[in-house]
Amino acid sequence: MSVSAMSLHLPGLLQEQMIAARETGLYASEADLVADAIGTLMAARPDVRLATACRLYERGTISLGKAAELAKLDLVSFKRALAERNIARTAPESLAETFEMAQASLRAAGRPV
Repeated sequence: MSVSAMSLHLPGLLQEQMIAARETGLYASEADLVADAIGTLMAARPDVRLATACRLYERGTISLGKAAELAKLDLVSFKRALAERNIARTAPESLAETFEMAQASLRAAGRPV
């Protein structure tokens, strides 16, 4: 996973809350706090989680299997979500990832792997 720098400008109270949360010692850095906040958002908002996974897939940032995993959907449901959003499917998956997706599908169907 690559790490990139970004500047974050928050309105008054949000900025103060971030500083206060950082000062509590619960977070080693603002980046850790933001990562936790985004993780919490994704856990609490399935709609945001799905929209984000679709967008990352559409941009080619992640594979179909990884996008379905992030969206917390099975492959068929995720493919349906892509179709509903008119997002074309591509096949950037490696052979190993394709094999793993096939195995996961077999396990989901209760068939031996």
